[in-house]
Amino acid sequence: MMKTLDNLAMKLLPIANAIGNQRHLQAIRNGLISILPLTIVGSFFTILLNLPIPGYSEMIAPYLAALDVPFRFTVGLMSLYAAFTIGSFLGNTYKLDKITSGFLSMLATLLMVMPVNLQEGVDIAGNAVAGGRYIPITPLGSQGLFGAIVAALISVEIYRFTKEKKLEIKMPEGVPPVVGESFAALLPTLLVILVFWIPRHFFNFNLNDLLSIAISPLKVFLTGNNLFGGIITQFMICLFWALGIHGHAVLGPIIRPFWDQAILENAELFQNGTSAFQLPNIFTEQFYQWYAQMGGTGATLALVFLFLFSKSKYLKQLGKLSILPGIFNINEPVIFGTPIVMNPLLAIPFIIVPIVNTILVYIVTALGWMPKMMVKPPFSIPAPLGALITSNWNWVACVMVFVCFAVSLAIYYPFFKMFEKIQVEQEQQVEQEDTVAVSQGN
Repeated sequence: MMKTLDNLAMKLLPIANAIGNQRHLQAIRNGLISILPLTIVGSFFTILLNLPIPGYSEMIAPYLAALDVPFRFTVGLMSLYAAFTIGSFLGNTYKLDKITSGFLSMLATLLMVMPVNLQEGVDIAGNAVAGGRYIPITPLGSQGLFGAIVAALISVEIYRFTKEKKLEIKMPEGVPPVVGESFAALLPTLLVILVFWIPRHFFNFNLNDLLSIAISPLKVFLTGNNLFGGIITQFMICLFWALGIHGHAVLGPIIRPFWDQAILENAELFQNGTSAFQLPNIFTEQFYQWYAQMGGTGATLALVFLFLFSKSKYLKQLGKLSILPGIFNINEPVIFGTPIVMNPLLAIPFIIVPIVNTILVYIVTALGWMPKMMVKPPFSIPAPLGALITSNWNWVACVMVFVCFAVSLAIYYPFFKMFEKIQVEQEQQVEQEDTVAVSQGN
């Protein structure tokens, strides 16, 4: 079994390195991670509008329009922020000016939005609005995320092309670098405008619509309601980790855009009045965090709990050191300290447990007994509270956390006992050898 894992790791490691080191995928991953503060804080305003307190809805009713603004200008503009951060990271890998790269990416994203003409009227707060052309906010939210990603990548490549071909306006020596970079960006700015403005505004070519159609099967497979897709996602992430490869780092650049779009799509629909039970996406990252992978990848909180009562001195000490991080969904200490990596005995439940939890919670959700998730709080929130917050304070969701924990304990237990027996025997052997060494020394 150990030889099989070694061979599998040798075959997968080059693939993992190729994906993890690919500059465009790295830029997407880092760019989306960089906007986490905006999406997390924006999600808290969704929570603020839906506190389960009697009479609360009536109390905040006069202020709904104002309370909705932070969500709209954080989560609602996610694509615009993502374009800037992804463009900046990609530009940096080419040693281009990061600010210019980000601005060009934002410009391309905005050019894909068709302005609307409005006559005089009132806004949602009842204030008078002058007639004119306005940019709708909806295409800059979750709907436009993949368009923003593509726009950022193309814009930076245009910028890189002009730099490599020296198609830029050079200023005399002695001009401040900021001024020089500004003039050097004139031609790439013009090219970005032409590339994105002409197709959209003269030929009505909608890149976002095309991408939505193209990626729809993959989106449904990874984040919609496809159980097989949820199982495959969990299997691959846990398998990479069991082989000593950071599963989220490898698959994150591919899966994270779908995860982010799924949870933000749920959030926007929920904010607009859709019931949490009627939201479109079951498989969001938050679904895995607080049900399938409680305590971190592999749902290792259950294993850490078993370690606390182990007969092995080492495992018991490791359990004490790992329990607090595990409660907050940080499990590197137990993954590498046990280790689970390249450990056939514990790798089996490490992969199986999240899959079983995924199937179990999927069934309960698909039957309509608990709502889908619609906000994005920090991953470090303990599971019961995280499940409550993300499910609109649904008690069934909280109960399912404890059910998944019990299932995880049951699956891990026989493998833990076998591993514990080996560990105890090794500790006893070391003690005996130390005793013999001491006696011989005397």
